Parts: sequence; structure tokens; C-alpha cells
Amino acid sequence: LFEQVYERYGPSLYRFCLVQMKHPADAEDILQEVFCKRLYQAPRFKSPEHERNWLFRVALNLCRDEWRRRRRSELPLEAAAGAAIAPEELSLLDQVADLPEKQRTALHLYYYEGYSLREIARLLDVTVPTVKMRLKRGREALRKEWI
Repeated sequence: LFEQVYERYGPSLYRFCLVQMKHPADAEDILQEVFCKRLYQAPRFKSPEHERNWLFRVALNLCRDEWRRRRRSELPLEAAAGAAIAPEELSLLDQVADLPEKQRTALHLYYYEGYSLREIARLLDVTVPTVKMRLKRGREALRKEWI
């Protein structure tokens, strides 16, 4: 069961952690903690979607905790080229990773993980208009970088 869960959610959780942490080793550490919590502390899940939401919420909380501890500013995402990320996506991930945490999280969950606005709002414990605004501001910031 653990292996199935890891195969199903591991790659997308790793990408999420990588964008949040900006460093492959840190992302791997967070991912390991997420799956340890899944193995030893997870509640009973009502559905696969409930499990997926729980895993992403745990990952987000662990990333935030680690950021508070370290406050990293470097971004060596090039080192993660072999991490199931297409080369053309790496440049975009670099730019997304430079955004403020709230925008970065909303953009990643919406565009990379396929969450709906309502799901993101529930996951982040904010309103749907707040999620829309974070997405809008994130897209505007990316547009400025591309122009």
C-alpha cells in the first residue's frame, strides 16, 4: 500500500516541494517527512482525493516550517533536471519559485497539480476570491518577467 501511494503521489509532491524549497535536497527531506507522516500518523481517508489533499497540506506545512527555520534565497533548480521535469518546464519553475510563497503555492497547485479553485481554497484555508487574486498576481508577475 505504501509503495502504491508513493508511486501515485511521489512525483507531484516532489515537484511541489522543489518549487517551495528551491533546493533538491530540502525537497527530498520534506518528501520523506510527508511519507513518514503518511505511514505513521495519517487518518483514515474517505477517498483518494481526501488522501491527496492531506498529503499536499502536510507538504505545504512542512515546507513553511522549514522556510521559517532557514530562510533560503538561492535557487539551484538546475540540479533537479533529472527529477521528471521537462527542460522547458525548468525555466518556468525557476520563475515560479521566485514568486512570493502565497502566489507560488496557488500557481503550482492550480497549474501543475490540477486542483480547482475551491479545492485550493479549502487546502490553504482561504476564500476562493483570495485564491483567484493570488493566481492573478502570480500570472502578472510572470508576465512581467517574460516581457
